[in-house]
Amino acid sequence: MKEDFYNFQAQTTPHPLAIEISRAEGVYIYDSHEKKYLDFVAGVSANSLGHNPPRVIQAIQNQLTKYMHVMVYGEFIQKPSLELCKLLAKHLPESLSTTYLTNSGTEATEGAMKLAKKWTGRSELIACKNGYHGNTQGAMSVSGAEQQNRAFRPLIPGIRFIEFNNENDLQKITEKTAAIVLETIQGGAGFIAPQNDYLVKVRKRCDEVGALFILDEIQTGFGRTGKLFGFENYRCTPDVLITGKGLGGGMPIGAFISSKEKMAVLKEAPTLGHITTFGGHPVIAAAALATLQEITEGNLMPEALRKEKLIRSLLTHPEIKEIRGIGLMLAILVKSPATASKIILKCLEKGLILFWLLFEEKAIRITPPLTITDDEIKEGCAILLQTISELKES
Repeated sequence: MKEDFYNFQAQTTPHPLAIEISRAEGVYIYDSHEKKYLDFVAGVSANSLGHNPPRVIQAIQNQLTKYMHVMVYGEFIQKPSLELCKLLAKHLPESLSTTYLTNSGTEATEGAMKLAKKWTGRSELIACKNGYHGNTQGAMSVSGAEQQNRAFRPLIPGIRFIEFNNENDLQKITEKTAAIVLETIQGGAGFIAPQNDYLVKVRKRCDEVGALFILDEIQTGFGRTGKLFGFENYRCTPDVLITGKGLGGGMPIGAFISSKEKMAVLKEAPTLGHITTFGGHPVIAAAALATLQEITEGNLMPEALRKEKLIRSLLTHPEIKEIRGIGLMLAILVKSPATASKIILKCLEKGLILFWLLFEEKAIRITPPLTITDDEIKEGCAILLQTISELKES
């Protein structure tokens, strides 16, 4: 399989981890030799409920017996998609009542950008340096990482970049600005949280100049920060909310959410202002609905904050310089990129899955499933600490 993987499947890096997967359940992944790996990454924050969650599997199976794809998005009424949108509205502010379902977070970013331009009649977009919103050309255009973007220019024009948490930069949002696009917590940059009511001040500036405030909750959404959405921790509400990853319970989905009034501008002048074939797919929507029900009906959200405290109490080591993040969206910072890579790869050998962040090379991602138990947290943290100590000695 490995030789075929390299020969026939396009690669994203020169050195993929290339573990041959046979099955996965709960917080464990098993390779083709039945080696067990404790998953501290959750598919990069996507597997909110772990692997093969029973309620999600049952929802998928039930929907498969009824129908799969029947028509392009938005034409037919399909119960799983409609019920998912209704449940999202129930748990969001009234100004975020209407959902457009997509296949991924990056597609949701594209839709949100188009919505902002159509609603405001403006073309300029503001985004943050070292932000990350996806890898299509539109999403890349508002992702302020030149090392990723330079090979693919020209991208979309009319994008200006500011520094996250820099209040002085907010004056760059003007009457020419259609929207500012931010991550609630900057993910790829190293899990950098907003400080000093930064998001509240962004909200105020947008209101002053008539720009839309778009928040990317692709990583921070669905309980990972102790709230259903990260913005609930920071006393602000965006005009447009972008989601993805954790909503699908392991299935591919994204969404952008706004008011009914704003969303209406995409359906005329021109009609089909934003379209997708498979967005809102009934099987995917059924999985997402079950995931959202599981997260909102139980105690997984407050438990994420308690588990954060447990992880922080366990991960004390001279080589750990800092732990950033909130809830089960954490990153540990070590002294160098080389050290981070050695720790990640050595832990993998020991059966613990950790991962890198895009732009902060000294960081190690810890984003386990929300369902992880205290014993599993202790198991993973013990492997991590042992590995750090061994590498220091060597």
